[in-house]
Amino acid sequence: MLEDSVPASHQSTPAANPDDAAAAASGDQVVPVITLDESGADHHGEAARLRAAGPVVRVVLPGNIPAWAITDQDLLHSVLTDPGISKDWRLWTCVRNGAIPDDWPLTGMLKVTNMVTADGAAHQRLRRPVTRTLTARRLQEMRPRITALITEVIDALPAHADGTGAVDLRRHFAYPIPMAVVCELVGVPESNRLHLRHLVESIFRSTTPPHEVIRTQAGITSVLTELVRRHHDEPGADLTTDLIALQRDDPDALTDAELVGTLWLMIAAGHETTLSLLLNAVRALLTHPGQLSAALDQAAANPADTWAAVVEEVLRWDAPIGNFMARYPRSDLTLAGVTIPAGDAILAPYSLLGRDRAQHGADAADFDWRRPPSRHLAFGGGPHACPGASLARLEVTLALAALFDRYPDMRLAVPAGDLVPVPSLFSNSVQSLPVRLSPRRPAESRH
Repeated sequence: MLEDSVPASHQSTPAANPDDAAAAASGDQVVPVITLDESGADHHGEAARLRAAGPVVRVVLPGNIPAWAITDQDLLHSVLTDPGISKDWRLWTCVRNGAIPDDWPLTGMLKVTNMVTADGAAHQRLRRPVTRTLTARRLQEMRPRITALITEVIDALPAHADGTGAVDLRRHFAYPIPMAVVCELVGVPESNRLHLRHLVESIFRSTTPPHEVIRTQAGITSVLTELVRRHHDEPGADLTTDLIALQRDDPDALTDAELVGTLWLMIAAGHETTLSLLLNAVRALLTHPGQLSAALDQAAANPADTWAAVVEEVLRWDAPIGNFMARYPRSDLTLAGVTIPAGDAILAPYSLLGRDRAQHGADAADFDWRRPPSRHLAFGGGPHACPGASLARLEVTLALAALFDRYPDMRLAVPAGDLVPVPSLFSNSVQSLPVRLSPRRPAESRH
């Protein structure tokens, strides 16, 4: 981990070494530089160092690629809501000058063609079909099916215990629930889901080797093109069929690349974010037994509000997305006295913001689901705020309620310090969460 401060000049080129990465501000101003750890080994420690460095920090991405991180929540929110600051990765100077190769490990999170990287009217056009699908009414219609999926997964947990009696909740709980929900919503057959999971893991991990990056990009195109072809031939009651019909009825609504890109966004973000949120929630409760005990006590009388409050606190305290490629200024942008040149990349460190004392109080580093609610940016902000946030909240709230109702005395099977983070600048969670299940409660005591 490198932390440094050097005089900055007004240019934007990849750094030959990390010490050169700060040469992109204005005049003789001193700008802190922090090289981000692609392995994510100390996510919140790194976040604390970024906060201490100031509201606008020069960061170095894998491959010595320079970018900027904004560590002040209000400042970042102003960027996220500024229509003059673009989401289009094609404006990034490092893309335009060829500094980022096709096999760069972060390519899968950068070079996409969907609402995430569109501006203005194009963004609204691409976002509209998704928001029309994820209405409050549709979520309520999905609730019984989500509940049934959760029950099936929890019923199967004891059968997944290893030789020591431990069950990995990432593999057998946090993964299958959101994957099944989003795949049923999109219309992905069971036979494709494991392959899609591997593709998602590949793009979210920052340590993916170059040959796998290329293979992953080809795999995404192949599997989703085949999915579209299948639904052309066999329409169903799903998002893929709806998008195909929209494209047929209005050729200007979606290009072929945008259709495939929208499906990929739904699948990737629709289960990876929810998976990490669910995993982080269980981990937070198991490592804070007093908080879990209070939640169980209050949930006995008011389960819905209790678990919803837990979810919001986890979103603030340990957000599922650590960092995300946020914006590219169309013209020089001055924030907190630092000038970010046009075409530079601005990184949104979403999980960092939740523990900012200035925003969330002196005890921001403490997990306490009973604290008064405060505004967070775990699902982004502005016109690009995650359209699937309500679905993620619904899934995780229902899953936590069911899991801890069935296994209220569940505990970690390894010391918390032995849990290994996902090697990612983007996903904030752990590679496995082994637990020991408690005895089942009597049926009559369940809610």
